[in-house]
Amino acid sequence: MTLAITPGTTTAVPAVVGADLRVPLVTGERVTYANLDHAASAPCLQEVRDAVDELLPWYASVHRGAGFASQVSTRVYEQARDRIRKFVGAHASDTVVFTRNTTDSLNLLARSVPKNTAVVLFDSEHHAALLPWRGPNVQRVPAPSSSGAAVVALDRALAAAPVGPRLVIVTGASNVTGELWPVAELAKVARRHGARIALDAAQLAPHRPINARELGVDYIAFSGHKIYAPFGAGVLVGRADWLQQAQPYLVGGGATSKVTDHGDRLGVAWSAVPERHEAGSPNVVGVHALASACEILSRHWEQTVAHEQELLTRLQDGLRTVPGFRELAILTDADKVGVVSFTISGFDAGFLAAALSAEYGIGVRDGAFCAHVIVGRLVKQVGSHEERAVRASIGLGTTAEHVDRLVAALRTLVTEGPKWTYVQRDGRWVPQDDNRTLPPFLA
Repeated sequence: MTLAITPGTTTAVPAVVGADLRVPLVTGERVTYANLDHAASAPCLQEVRDAVDELLPWYASVHRGAGFASQVSTRVYEQARDRIRKFVGAHASDTVVFTRNTTDSLNLLARSVPKNTAVVLFDSEHHAALLPWRGPNVQRVPAPSSSGAAVVALDRALAAAPVGPRLVIVTGASNVTGELWPVAELAKVARRHGARIALDAAQLAPHRPINARELGVDYIAFSGHKIYAPFGAGVLVGRADWLQQAQPYLVGGGATSKVTDHGDRLGVAWSAVPERHEAGSPNVVGVHALASACEILSRHWEQTVAHEQELLTRLQDGLRTVPGFRELAILTDADKVGVVSFTISGFDAGFLAAALSAEYGIGVRDGAFCAHVIVGRLVKQVGSHEERAVRASIGLGTTAEHVDRLVAALRTLVTEGPKWTYVQRDGRWVPQDDNRTLPPFLA
């Protein structure tokens, strides 16, 4: 077990790879990297890396190999389903389909719903949850201003939905604001109207325990790269019937139980779920990493939540001292995970992100965070004429020094200006005459 107390905090949490990474500045110095972009992709847990290293000598084909290494890899792959089912508190009858990421999972679900299913979702959703649903039976509900308003809005939308299959899509934690949505309450409303509910847990899974049975949700999707397992795997967990009745998401080996030649056509018998939607050679390494991350976090939820909340309070308190700071918010009454998106009056978000990186060794995200509709609306509410913001997000690799460095850097940029000259190239701010060198493996 690899635990570490990060400087400036009081709780030991699982350690991440790259915690001591040093990056170059345009001024010629090198500093420890302050990764405040966990909401986009989290670093790898050291224990996940160790689990992958343990598997690699045994890595082989999955499901149809007679060799002993193939049997080991197959066992690892199939056991991962139970490990992840336990992590999300799913029913024993729920299927676990491995995908590439949350986007892949929600597109799979969108391809699998019965014809003419009425889909209801809030327009504050991330693109992965917003865009797969098209057609006249899709109802986009305007983003509410509070948790209670969200429940009322969903109740009204479902009451007006067409008769037939119904599905609600909801995020667990906003990737823009970090706010926790009232999933259990929304699930009760969905159930009352005979609707199923799918939870986009991409931003929730790294920060809070999930229990599908207690929440009352039917489907859960999340990604390995956001949960400290960046090896290319994601997952969709949920009721099997719609997925079993649907045509395979991809076609190829593994999705078929038998193919026969009838001269002018091929006869195909498709596999049952979950293999039905897992065509091709599976990513056993990524799946093992994902399942390992789930188990590691499950053992340390109390420490993880305490660590992040301590740093979130420090981050918000510090940012409020920066002149011109305006935080974006959707649900004004909601608790939140470690994500803060903001604008600073008079400063372009892309410029701030570039200067933070080049002069201070800080990584943040700028833009609309693949949630263009809600970000465009929120930045206007805080008086910005841009459709972009800065997002600082914390996780297990974050230290108090990272937070303090961000706050101090922003105060300096706002009050004194940058030390370097920046220009725009291809729509992005970059340092002029950037002399930072890439690591040797990219040379």
